[in-house]
Amino acid sequence: MEKTYLYKEVAERIAALVAGGTFRTGDRLPSIREMSRQAQVSINTVKVAYSHLEDQCLIEARPQSGYYVCPRPLELPREPKISQRNIEPQGVSSSKLVGRLMKDILDSEKIQFGAAIPDPALIPAKKLGRILAVACRNHALESIGYATAPGNTRLRSQIGRWMLKAGCTLSADELIITTGGSEAVFLALQVLCRPGDTVAIGSPIYFNFVQMLQLLKLRVIEIPTSPTEGLHLDTLRNALKTNKIACCVVISNFDNPMGSCMTDARKQELAEMLAGAGVPLIEDDINGDLSHCDERPSVAKAWDREGNILLCSSFSKTLAPGYRVGWIAPGRYMEETLHRKLVSNIASASPTQLAVAEFLANGGYAHHLRVIRKAYAIKLAQMAEAIGRYFPEGTRVTRPAGGFTLWIELPADVDTVDLYSQVESRKITFAPGRIFSTRGKFRNCLRFNGAFWSEKNRWAVELLGRMAKELCMKQS
Repeated sequence: MEKTYLYKEVAERIAALVAGGTFRTGDRLPSIREMSRQAQVSINTVKVAYSHLEDQCLIEARPQSGYYVCPRPLELPREPKISQRNIEPQGVSSSKLVGRLMKDILDSEKIQFGAAIPDPALIPAKKLGRILAVACRNHALESIGYATAPGNTRLRSQIGRWMLKAGCTLSADELIITTGGSEAVFLALQVLCRPGDTVAIGSPIYFNFVQMLQLLKLRVIEIPTSPTEGLHLDTLRNALKTNKIACCVVISNFDNPMGSCMTDARKQELAEMLAGAGVPLIEDDINGDLSHCDERPSVAKAWDREGNILLCSSFSKTLAPGYRVGWIAPGRYMEETLHRKLVSNIASASPTQLAVAEFLANGGYAHHLRVIRKAYAIKLAQMAEAIGRYFPEGTRVTRPAGGFTLWIELPADVDTVDLYSQVESRKITFAPGRIFSTRGKFRNCLRFNGAFWSEKNRWAVELLGRMAKELCMKQS
């Protein structure tokens, strides 16, 4: 009986600290050993207490990281409806909303919940500046010359070494440096597609990809994406049987906007399915390094045996978006991709390539990731809790295990374009759901950039929630 009483006493003490605000959503609790010393109980008693609190969904364990306070329970967005309509190719319609959103990004006075850009406070700007200065001084001629495609050799070698963590073996000769991740994806689309071709994409998907597809005059099949499992593979399999598809575009890890991550088994199934159908895959892994635990997920490219997968990524979400350092491993399409890169802009900037190469080589990047992974996990948990507190009843929110975006589903009657129009004058941005589809779907959804969450910005979430409630009342 004494042991039972002790673990409950410890659990109740922690629960009281959470209720009183000593530990807030996303905060890390003391380790089991630390709590054992503080509470003067055995390690086993603390283990049982923590397990009890996990069962109550008050705290959660993160592999190799510790125990954290959970956000208030919220339902996940609804699973996508699967029907034959999802596998019919459609043209791509443009959206003026994207232009409005991109214009708002330039307004430094607005709270940037709209664009998926990292928190400037978490970018090691001074350290990178010093590395950049030293690199340019030590490699003066190299820094002012063209890093002609495929790009800086040392940087490509460092990227190859880093991607071993994702189960992917890449040599420097298999990589091309690009001006950000968007150029990498755009080059891949140009190599694989011609006007009128059909492309299969996850849905919802990053709005800039939608703009690319329109610019290239491509037709699109939207494959539904689950907030928990990622791309719906059975729907893709059916689409491959009934359509001639030029390529498939997938964000396999912590996708933008939902934040879902495909398991190893599903990535392998995806890679093998497309290889069997002779359809290339453009895999965007821009958020792969932003897992909220220390374990970095794999990429589908790890199961590529025929060079069928064009893997794209960049350091824009993790390190410095303004450095514009991205890359592509185009597999068997190396020659065509290299030609496109040379024709379009010859080379990406030399100084920033030198700096990022050094940051990777000296261990600075690995240390930086350990810091921002924890920070973004806390920010998303706290933002999700605020959404649950202030937004209308019935609101659903994703719970991604990586990245820094949240996908929010409001009650069906709310049009988030109307909501966006109302808050523009209040110096707040967010991304309405319609721009993440080629067909203008997801009208009652929106994406938040959790990187800009802080207690200082809580008022903005509260205001958005209040306005959403008012829209609900008008529609009822």
